[in-house]
Amino acid sequence: MKRVGLAVLAVVVVAAVAAALFFFLPASLPDVPERTVAERQDPALVERGRYLTQAGDCIACHQAPGGEPYAGGLAFDLPFGTIYSSNITPDPDTGIGNWTDAEFVRAMRQGVNKAGQNLYPAFPYTAYAQMSTEDILAIKSYLFTLAPVKAEQEPNKLDFPYDQRWAVRAWNLLYLPDGAMKPQPQQSGEWNRGAYLVEAFGHCGECHTPRNSFFALDKDQKFAGSVQQGWKAYNITSDETSGIGAWSVDELTDYLATGHSDGHGTAAGSMAEAVSFSLRHMSREDLHAMAVYLKSVPPQASEVDAKVDPHPPGLDGATRYSPPPGELGENEALGLRVFQGACASCHGWEGSGVQSVFAGLRGAQTVNDPAAINLLQVILKGGRLETEHGVETMPSFAAYSDSEIAAVASYVLGHFGGKQVQISAADVAKARQPAVQ
Repeated sequence: MKRVGLAVLAVVVVAAVAAALFFFLPASLPDVPERTVAERQDPALVERGRYLTQAGDCIACHQAPGGEPYAGGLAFDLPFGTIYSSNITPDPDTGIGNWTDAEFVRAMRQGVNKAGQNLYPAFPYTAYAQMSTEDILAIKSYLFTLAPVKAEQEPNKLDFPYDQRWAVRAWNLLYLPDGAMKPQPQQSGEWNRGAYLVEAFGHCGECHTPRNSFFALDKDQKFAGSVQQGWKAYNITSDETSGIGAWSVDELTDYLATGHSDGHGTAAGSMAEAVSFSLRHMSREDLHAMAVYLKSVPPQASEVDAKVDPHPPGLDGATRYSPPPGELGENEALGLRVFQGACASCHGWEGSGVQSVFAGLRGAQTVNDPAAINLLQVILKGGRLETEHGVETMPSFAAYSDSEIAAVASYVLGHFGGKQVQISAADVAKARQPAVQ
């Protein structure tokens, strides 16, 4: 019995030591040989890295409002505190200027910084872990051509126990992918390219997939839609009703390239940002590949997204410059009056857009969502979308009262989406509050 007891004790001690080594010692560096200066600065490699950096939309997270590009400082407000993005310019003191190739690959693949500290998965390293080593190093080559910016990172403000970085290692055991993405031989080259861009570079799931109780992406609801920072990232599975099943590959490619597709609406919020900073700079071939892959994603029925009605009865008899006969009169509802005075001159009464097709509302998910999540956000905050023809904008109407915005939102949902719901002033007041992801 004494020997058995000593054996059990030995196993416990070994397990405790192993656990301590795993959780508290820095993660080992990958076997990545350091490149020469000439290799790192190869013009073709740098250009490839520039393209991939834009494809990954790195600037969206690594630039604070009014700050320098890639210098970090953007705040992510989470239910358990606030995380600030890091400086990824080649400044040697506050950026990544003295990082080795192996350290950069480790950060992208394992979410571990130069000092061996675990990064929080607000940085989507679970997506980047699927990238090839060659592509990761191309990105590093491009980043090192940027002007260094000295910008100290704002300390994160997290509640206990979320402020314990070592605990992320246990999270990684559950959710970190095992290595780079491998092509599926039964699929076409275009499909595999699209899968790589959507899953790894585009990290589309970070916004379009709901999260579970551990704040990880819920694989059982992949791309089924989620609310992020007060905006709804819509269902992008092949579901015919609540997803993109009714879209053609070309329509989806157009939307990715320009932020607009006739009959499907215009991007706003974070999606407009992704188009402006990233997607519109990608090749048509890559965007087409992404669309091909997305159209193959198994359908997920989403209860939060209503079926889009492209021909609601409210548009019968409407023209670009006039509502249906008899709608205007002495007893006009408040929502109609607000729309007539503030909205009709740009959007048109039949929803095609007056000055620009980007103002078209017919068929848009935004005007078919009974919860009016994105509709209220775009009314309150406005919209901005960069295109090859210039910048398309919508002004903010936040100066209007909660009652006026609720009334016009209800009118728009009924007129352009056929959704007879009443948005309340309380709904608008709630939408005005700062969003927590």
